[in-house]
Amino acid sequence: MTDSDSTSTSFPSSEYRSDWPFLTEGIPGIGGTLKHEPEDFVVEEIPLYPFSGEGEHLLLWIEKRDIAAEKFTRHIARELNVSPRDIGVAGLKDRRAVTRQWISVPAKCEPLLAQIETKRISHLETTRHKNKLRTGHLKGNRFSIVIRDIGSDALATASAFCASALRTGLPNYYGEQRMGHDQETLKTGFALLRGEIKPRDLPSSSRAFLLRMSLSAVQSQLFNEVLADRLQDGLMHTVLPGDVMQVIESGGVFVAGVDSTDDHQAADIATEQIRMDNREIALTGPLFGPKMKSPSGVVAEREAAVLERYGIAVDQFQIYDRLTSGTRRPLLVFPEEMHTTADEHGLRIEFTLPSGSYATVALRELMKSD
Repeated sequence: MTDSDSTSTSFPSSEYRSDWPFLTEGIPGIGGTLKHEPEDFVVEEIPLYPFSGEGEHLLLWIEKRDIAAEKFTRHIARELNVSPRDIGVAGLKDRRAVTRQWISVPAKCEPLLAQIETKRISHLETTRHKNKLRTGHLKGNRFSIVIRDIGSDALATASAFCASALRTGLPNYYGEQRMGHDQETLKTGFALLRGEIKPRDLPSSSRAFLLRMSLSAVQSQLFNEVLADRLQDGLMHTVLPGDVMQVIESGGVFVAGVDSTDDHQAADIATEQIRMDNREIALTGPLFGPKMKSPSGVVAEREAAVLERYGIAVDQFQIYDRLTSGTRRPLLVFPEEMHTTADEHGLRIEFTLPSGSYATVALRELMKSD
Protein backbone atom coordinates (compact mmCIF):
# COMPACT_ATOMS: atom_id res chain seq x y z
CA MET A 1 0.00 0.00 0.00
CA THR A 2 1.37 3.44 -0.89
CA ASP A 3 1.35 6.47 1.38
CA SER A 4 -1.42 8.06 -0.67
CA ASP A 5 -3.49 4.88 -0.63
CA SER A 6 -3.25 4.70 3.14
CA THR A 7 -5.21 7.92 3.67
CA SER A 8 -7.88 7.55 0.98
CA THR A 9 -10.51 5.29 2.56
CA SER A 10 -14.11 5.91 1.46
CA PHE A 11 -16.75 6.59 4.10
CA PRO A 12 -20.48 7.40 4.11
CA SER A 13 -21.16 11.10 3.70
CA SER A 14 -22.66 11.30 7.23
CA GLU A 15 -19.14 10.87 8.62
CA TYR A 16 -17.99 14.07 7.00
CA ARG A 17 -20.47 16.22 8.85
CA SER A 18 -19.24 19.75 9.52
CA ASP A 19 -22.48 21.76 9.36
CA TRP A 20 -22.67 22.03 13.12
CA PRO A 21 -25.71 24.00 14.38
CA PHE A 22 -25.32 27.44 15.93
CA LEU A 23 -26.28 28.30 19.50
CA THR A 24 -26.99 31.95 18.61
CA GLU A 25 -29.45 31.30 15.79
CA GLY A 26 -31.45 34.36 16.86
CA ILE A 27 -28.54 36.69 16.10
CA PRO A 28 -27.82 37.17 12.37
CA GLY A 29 -24.33 36.52 11.12
CA ILE A 30 -22.11 39.39 10.07
CA GLY A 31 -20.24 37.46 7.37
CA GLY A 32 -16.84 38.87 6.53
CA THR A 33 -13.30 37.76 5.80
CA LEU A 34 -10.62 36.51 8.21
CA LYS A 35 -6.82 36.59 8.01
CA HIS A 36 -6.51 38.88 5.00
CA GLU A 37 -3.19 39.82 6.61
CA PRO A 38 -1.36 37.96 9.41
CA GLU A 39 -1.76 41.07 11.59
CA ASP A 40 -5.54 40.59 11.40
CA PHE A 41 -5.23 37.59 13.74
CA VAL A 42 -3.18 38.22 16.89
CA VAL A 43 -2.86 35.50 19.55
CA GLU A 44 -1.09 35.74 22.89
CA GLU A 45 -0.62 32.82 25.27
CA ILE A 46 -1.55 32.96 28.95
CA PRO A 47 0.79 30.59 30.88
CA LEU A 48 -0.69 28.01 33.22
CA TYR A 49 1.72 28.91 36.03
CA PRO A 50 4.37 31.52 36.84
CA PHE A 51 7.94 30.62 35.92
CA SER A 52 10.42 30.31 38.78
CA GLY A 53 13.25 32.27 37.17
CA GLU A 54 15.73 29.48 37.80
CA GLY A 55 16.34 25.96 36.53
CA GLU A 56 17.85 24.04 33.62
CA HIS A 57 15.37 25.21 30.98
CA LEU A 58 15.32 28.58 29.25
CA LEU A 59 11.83 29.99 28.68
CA LEU A 60 11.72 32.23 25.60
CA TRP A 61 8.88 34.67 24.89
CA ILE A 62 8.64 34.62 21.10
CA GLU A 63 6.65 36.60 18.58
CA LYS A 64 6.28 35.01 15.16
CA ARG A 65 4.48 36.12 12.02
CA ASP A 66 2.97 33.88 9.34
CA ILE A 67 4.96 30.73 10.19
CA ALA A 68 3.58 27.22 10.59
CA ALA A 69 4.22 25.60 13.97
CA GLU A 70 6.26 22.71 12.58
CA LYS A 71 8.46 24.99 10.47
CA PHE A 72 9.00 27.27 13.46
CA THR A 73 10.12 24.36 15.66
CA ARG A 74 12.52 23.09 12.98
CA HIS A 75 14.06 26.57 12.67
CA ILE A 76 14.60 26.90 16.43
CA ALA A 77 16.12 23.43 16.64
CA ARG A 78 18.45 24.06 13.72
CA GLU A 79 19.69 27.42 14.97
CA LEU A 80 20.22 26.18 18.53
CA ASN A 81 21.75 22.88 17.41
CA VAL A 82 19.30 20.69 19.36
CA SER A 83 16.70 18.09 18.48
CA PRO A 84 13.12 19.29 17.90
CA ARG A 85 12.24 16.98 20.81
CA ASP A 86 14.24 19.26 23.11
CA ILE A 87 11.92 22.18 22.39
CA GLY A 88 8.86 22.52 24.59
CA VAL A 89 5.65 24.31 23.62
CA ALA A 90 2.38 24.59 25.50
CA GLY A 91 0.20 24.69 22.40
CA LEU A 92 0.23 24.92 18.61
CA LYS A 93 -0.50 28.30 17.11
CA ASP A 94 -2.09 29.42 13.84
CA ARG A 95 0.19 29.90 10.86
CA ARG A 96 -1.39 32.95 9.25
CA ALA A 97 -1.29 35.10 12.35
CA VAL A 98 0.91 37.10 14.66
CA THR A 99 1.42 34.92 17.71
CA ARG A 100 3.22 35.45 20.98
CA GLN A 101 4.05 32.32 22.95
CA TRP A 102 6.51 30.78 25.39
CA ILE A 103 8.83 27.98 24.31
CA SER A 104 11.40 26.12 26.39
CA VAL A 105 14.90 25.08 25.30
CA PRO A 106 17.86 23.58 27.19
CA ALA A 107 19.91 26.13 29.16
CA LYS A 108 23.00 25.21 27.13
CA CYS A 109 21.44 27.08 24.19
CA GLU A 110 21.78 30.50 25.81
CA PRO A 111 24.91 31.58 23.85
CA LEU A 112 23.10 30.92 20.56
CA LEU A 113 19.81 32.72 21.24
CA ALA A 114 20.59 35.66 18.95
CA GLN A 115 20.59 33.26 16.00
CA ILE A 116 16.88 32.46 16.21
CA GLU A 117 15.77 35.96 15.18
CA THR A 118 14.56 36.54 11.62
CA LYS A 119 12.29 39.05 9.89
CA ARG A 120 9.36 36.95 11.06
CA ILE A 121 10.62 35.72 14.45
CA SER A 122 11.43 38.02 17.39
CA HIS A 123 12.83 36.94 20.74
CA LEU A 124 11.20 39.29 23.26
CA GLU A 125 12.10 37.96 26.71
CA THR A 126 14.00 35.19 28.52
CA THR A 127 13.55 33.56 31.92
CA ARG A 128 14.21 30.13 33.42
CA HIS A 129 12.21 27.28 34.87
CA LYS A 130 12.96 23.85 36.31
CA ASN A 131 10.65 21.99 33.89
CA LYS A 132 10.35 21.77 30.13
CA LEU A 133 7.11 23.19 28.71
CA ARG A 134 4.62 20.47 27.83
CA THR A 135 1.50 20.44 25.70
CA GLY A 136 -1.38 21.71 27.80
CA HIS A 137 0.76 23.86 30.13
CA LEU A 138 -1.47 26.72 29.10
CA LYS A 139 -4.26 28.58 30.86
CA GLY A 140 -5.66 30.14 27.72
CA ASN A 141 -5.15 32.56 24.85
CA ARG A 142 -5.98 36.21 24.24
CA PHE A 143 -7.18 37.09 20.75
CA SER A 144 -7.40 40.36 18.86
CA ILE A 145 -8.96 39.70 15.45
CA VAL A 146 -9.99 41.91 12.56
CA ILE A 147 -12.95 40.85 10.41
CA ARG A 148 -13.02 42.57 7.02
CA ASP A 149 -15.71 42.94 4.34
CA ILE A 150 -18.63 43.38 6.73
CA GLY A 151 -21.94 45.24 6.43
CA SER A 152 -22.78 48.65 7.89
CA ASP A 153 -24.73 47.22 10.84
CA ALA A 154 -22.10 44.61 11.78
CA LEU A 155 -20.82 46.44 14.87
CA ALA A 156 -24.25 46.55 16.53
CA THR A 157 -24.85 42.89 15.67
CA ALA A 158 -21.42 41.89 16.98
CA SER A 159 -22.05 43.78 20.23
CA ALA A 160 -25.28 41.82 20.74
CA PHE A 161 -23.41 38.62 19.98
CA CYS A 162 -20.73 39.42 22.58
CA ALA A 163 -23.37 40.08 25.24
CA SER A 164 -25.02 36.74 24.46
CA ALA A 165 -21.72 34.82 24.47
CA LEU A 166 -20.67 36.27 27.81
CA ARG A 167 -24.05 35.40 29.31
CA THR A 168 -24.80 31.92 27.94
CA GLY A 169 -21.49 30.73 26.46
CA LEU A 170 -20.68 29.28 23.05
CA PRO A 171 -20.56 25.71 21.71
CA ASN A 172 -17.15 24.26 22.51
CA TYR A 173 -16.82 22.49 19.15
CA TYR A 174 -13.47 21.35 17.84
CA GLY A 175 -12.46 23.42 14.83
CA GLU A 176 -12.42 22.02 11.31
CA GLN A 177 -8.63 22.37 11.21
CA ARG A 178 -8.58 19.46 13.66
CA MET A 179 -9.95 17.18 10.92
CA GLY A 180 -7.24 17.94 8.35
CA HIS A 181 -7.36 19.17 4.78
CA ASP A 182 -10.49 17.72 3.12
CA GLN A 183 -10.91 15.78 6.39
CA GLU A 184 -8.13 13.39 5.42
CA THR A 185 -6.85 13.26 9.01
CA LEU A 186 -10.33 12.27 10.20
CA LYS A 187 -10.70 9.61 7.50
CA THR A 188 -7.37 8.11 8.46
CA GLY A 189 -8.43 7.93 12.10
CA PHE A 190 -11.62 6.04 11.27
CA ALA A 191 -9.67 3.65 9.04
CA LEU A 192 -7.22 2.93 11.88
CA LEU A 193 -9.95 2.26 14.43
CA ARG A 194 -11.80 -0.05 12.04
CA GLY A 195 -8.65 -1.97 11.23
CA GLU A 196 -8.78 -1.02 7.56
CA ILE A 197 -5.23 0.30 7.78
CA LYS A 198 -2.38 -0.18 10.25
CA PRO A 199 0.09 2.38 11.64
CA ARG A 200 2.75 0.89 9.37
CA ASP A 201 0.70 2.08 6.38
CA LEU A 202 1.25 5.71 7.36
CA PRO A 203 4.24 7.64 5.97
CA SER A 204 7.23 6.73 8.11
CA SER A 205 8.58 10.28 8.28
CA SER A 206 5.50 11.56 10.11
CA ARG A 207 3.93 8.33 11.40
CA ALA A 208 3.84 9.17 15.10
CA PHE A 209 2.39 12.63 14.46
CA LEU A 210 -0.23 11.39 11.98
CA LEU A 211 -1.25 8.52 14.24
CA ARG A 212 -1.81 10.82 17.20
CA MET A 213 -3.61 13.51 15.20
CA SER A 214 -5.85 11.16 13.21
CA LEU A 215 -7.11 9.29 16.25
CA SER A 216 -7.66 12.58 18.05
CA ALA A 217 -9.66 13.79 15.04
CA VAL A 218 -12.08 10.88 15.46
CA GLN A 219 -12.58 11.70 19.14
CA SER A 220 -13.12 15.35 18.19
CA GLN A 221 -15.69 14.54 15.49
CA LEU A 222 -17.68 12.32 17.83
CA PHE A 223 -17.59 15.00 20.53
CA ASN A 224 -18.89 17.56 18.03
CA GLU A 225 -21.70 15.19 17.07
CA VAL A 226 -22.78 14.71 20.70
CA LEU A 227 -22.67 18.48 21.21
CA ALA A 228 -24.71 19.12 18.05
CA ASP A 229 -27.39 16.62 19.11
CA ARG A 230 -27.65 18.28 22.48
CA LEU A 231 -27.87 21.75 20.97
CA GLN A 232 -30.54 20.74 18.47
CA ASP A 233 -32.60 19.25 21.30
CA GLY A 234 -32.37 22.44 23.38
CA LEU A 235 -30.33 20.78 26.13
CA MET A 236 -27.14 22.84 26.17
CA HIS A 237 -28.02 24.47 29.51
CA THR A 238 -29.94 21.59 31.11
CA VAL A 239 -28.56 18.98 33.52
CA LEU A 240 -29.95 15.51 32.83
CA PRO A 241 -29.80 12.51 35.19
CA GLY A 242 -26.61 10.66 34.29
CA ASP A 243 -24.75 13.69 32.92
CA VAL A 244 -21.02 13.78 33.62
CA MET A 245 -20.33 17.14 35.23
CA GLN A 246 -16.97 18.85 35.65
CA VAL A 247 -16.14 20.96 38.70
CA ILE A 248 -14.80 24.23 37.29
CA GLU A 249 -12.31 24.97 40.07
CA SER A 250 -10.72 21.52 40.41
CA GLY A 251 -11.47 19.88 37.06
CA GLY A 252 -12.86 16.79 38.78
CA VAL A 253 -15.82 14.95 37.25
CA PHE A 254 -18.85 13.19 38.68
CA VAL A 255 -22.14 11.72 37.41
CA ALA A 256 -25.24 13.72 38.28
CA GLY A 257 -28.01 11.90 40.16
CA VAL A 258 -26.31 8.50 40.33
CA ASP A 259 -27.38 6.04 43.06
CA SER A 260 -30.37 8.15 44.08
CA THR A 261 -34.00 7.19 44.45
CA ASP A 262 -36.36 8.93 42.05
CA ASP A 263 -37.27 11.61 44.62
CA HIS A 264 -33.70 12.19 45.69
CA GLN A 265 -32.50 12.18 42.10
CA ALA A 266 -34.89 15.00 41.21
CA ALA A 267 -33.60 17.01 44.15
CA ASP A 268 -30.00 16.26 43.23
CA ILE A 269 -30.50 17.31 39.61
CA ALA A 270 -32.17 20.55 40.71
CA THR A 271 -29.18 21.29 42.94
CA GLU A 272 -26.71 20.54 40.15
CA GLN A 273 -28.71 22.75 37.79
CA ILE A 274 -28.29 25.68 40.17
CA ARG A 275 -24.56 24.97 40.46
CA MET A 276 -24.25 24.88 36.68
CA ASP A 277 -26.23 28.10 36.29
CA ASN A 278 -23.76 29.66 38.75
CA ARG A 279 -20.85 28.28 36.65
CA GLU A 280 -19.54 26.15 39.50
CA ILE A 281 -19.84 23.01 37.34
CA ALA A 282 -20.08 22.36 33.60
CA LEU A 283 -21.81 19.87 31.32
CA THR A 284 -19.35 17.64 29.51
CA GLY A 285 -19.25 15.58 26.35
CA PRO A 286 -17.16 12.51 25.54
CA LEU A 287 -13.67 12.08 24.18
CA PHE A 288 -14.16 8.34 23.97
CA GLY A 289 -11.56 6.00 25.42
CA PRO A 290 -11.10 3.35 28.13
CA LYS A 291 -10.32 5.87 30.90
CA MET A 292 -13.21 8.22 30.12
CA LYS A 293 -15.76 8.80 32.88
CA SER A 294 -18.97 7.31 31.50
CA PRO A 295 -22.45 8.81 31.85
CA SER A 296 -25.52 6.78 32.77
CA GLY A 297 -29.17 6.56 31.84
CA VAL A 298 -30.47 8.62 28.94
CA VAL A 299 -27.16 10.45 28.55
CA ALA A 300 -25.32 7.16 28.03
CA GLU A 301 -27.96 6.21 25.45
CA ARG A 302 -27.46 9.49 23.59
CA GLU A 303 -23.69 9.03 23.41
CA ALA A 304 -24.03 5.38 22.39
CA ALA A 305 -26.34 6.47 19.55
CA VAL A 306 -23.58 8.70 18.16
CA LEU A 307 -21.10 5.81 18.19
CA GLU A 308 -23.64 3.63 16.40
CA ARG A 309 -24.24 6.38 13.83
CA TYR A 310 -20.54 6.29 12.99
CA GLY A 311 -20.20 2.52 13.10
CA ILE A 312 -17.75 2.58 16.00
CA ALA A 313 -17.84 0.52 19.21
CA VAL A 314 -16.45 2.10 22.36
CA ASP A 315 -14.04 -0.79 22.94
CA GLN A 316 -12.32 -0.04 19.62
CA PHE A 317 -10.59 2.87 21.35
CA GLN A 318 -8.69 0.33 23.48
CA ILE A 319 -6.69 -0.67 20.39
CA TYR A 320 -4.70 2.55 20.72
CA ASP A 321 -5.31 3.12 24.42
CA ARG A 322 -2.11 5.13 24.90
CA LEU A 323 -3.33 7.68 22.36
CA THR A 324 -7.08 7.44 23.00
CA SER A 325 -7.26 7.01 26.77
CA GLY A 326 -10.36 9.19 26.87
CA THR A 327 -11.57 12.11 28.95
CA ARG A 328 -14.45 14.60 29.16
CA ARG A 329 -14.66 18.10 27.66
CA PRO A 330 -17.07 20.94 28.54
CA LEU A 331 -19.85 21.35 25.99
CA LEU A 332 -19.90 25.12 26.49
CA VAL A 333 -17.05 27.60 26.58
CA PHE A 334 -17.44 31.00 28.22
CA PRO A 335 -15.22 33.68 26.68
CA GLU A 336 -13.87 36.44 28.89
CA GLU A 337 -13.44 40.15 28.19
CA MET A 338 -15.20 39.81 24.82
CA HIS A 339 -15.89 43.12 23.10
CA THR A 340 -15.85 44.68 19.65
CA THR A 341 -14.71 48.00 18.25
CA ALA A 342 -14.69 49.61 14.84
CA ASP A 343 -11.46 49.15 12.89
CA GLU A 344 -10.23 50.95 9.78
CA HIS A 345 -10.49 47.64 7.90
CA GLY A 346 -13.81 46.50 9.37
CA LEU A 347 -14.43 45.26 12.88
CA ARG A 348 -12.07 44.19 15.65
CA ILE A 349 -13.15 41.61 18.22
CA GLU A 350 -11.07 40.85 21.32
CA PHE A 351 -11.61 38.03 23.81
CA THR A 352 -9.93 35.37 25.91
CA LEU A 353 -10.59 31.63 25.67
CA PRO A 354 -9.41 28.79 27.92
CA SER A 355 -6.83 26.34 26.61
CA GLY A 356 -8.20 23.88 24.08
CA SER A 357 -11.01 26.09 22.77
CA TYR A 358 -10.96 27.48 19.24
CA ALA A 359 -11.20 31.14 18.28
CA THR A 360 -12.32 30.07 14.81
CA VAL A 361 -15.32 28.31 16.35
CA ALA A 362 -16.33 31.49 18.20
CA LEU A 363 -15.88 33.49 14.99
CA ARG A 364 -17.93 30.96 13.00
CA GLU A 365 -20.77 31.53 15.47
CA LEU A 366 -20.50 35.29 15.00
CA MET A 367 -20.09 35.27 11.23
CA LYS A 368 -22.53 32.37 10.63
CA SER A 369 -20.19 31.03 7.99
CA ASP A 370 -17.20 28.72 7.69
